[in-house]
Amino acid sequence: MTSSTRREWLAPAALLTLSIVPVVAGTVRLTELAGSAPVEPENARFFATPEPAVVHIVAASVYCLLGAFQFAPGLRRRRPGWHRAAGLALIPCGIAAALSGLWMTVSYPQPPGDGPLLTGFRLMFGSAMTGSIALGFAAVRRRDIARHRAWMIRGYAIGLGAGTQALTLAPWILAFGETGELSRALLMLAGWLINLAVAEHVIRRQKSRTRRTAQRARDVRVSA
Repeated sequence: MTSSTRREWLAPAALLTLSIVPVVAGTVRLTELAGSAPVEPENARFFATPEPAVVHIVAASVYCLLGAFQFAPGLRRRRPGWHRAAGLALIPCGIAAALSGLWMTVSYPQPPGDGPLLTGFRLMFGSAMTGSIALGFAAVRRRDIARHRAWMIRGYAIGLGAGTQALTLAPWILAFGETGELSRALLMLAGWLINLAVAEHVIRRQKSRTRRTAQRARDVRVSA
């Protein structure tokens, strides 16, 4: 494997690593629902109405894991058909993950430790994820690839929030113990904001690279 190939796979590898915590947690939850795990206050809502939780876990897991490979530019260039097919699978998975998350937020009893502020954040980012994927799909239908990529990157960043939230919550819990309603809400918010900040950096870098490529092409035509 060449150094350029290794660099190409750094981003997908990092995203797959970030997906491990929510995917494993979701798998554990599915195992509980499929088995005979004891019903306790923190999981009773899932046993009462398991369908949206199952949809959310499966859709979000596929979205995070499969979506990571869309960030390998060489794979997109070498196999554009695979990129399109994966994208067609990711759109319904992302929408299903976001909408089922919104449904659980408004319909499930509020779990211990959450509060109205975190509920508001979940509604805001779940809606933003749905809107980003919809705008990305609309953009690619117009053949506006730059806007398509930008909106899909934003949607993926929000969808991967659970992975980063594990990193923002863990140091607090290790240092201070369990979170309160306010600290939990703000630490969860930090996870989403960190992902969106990285997403905007990637989008701006791609725009800058596109402008430089276009400028070089114009310079070549002028010199010819």
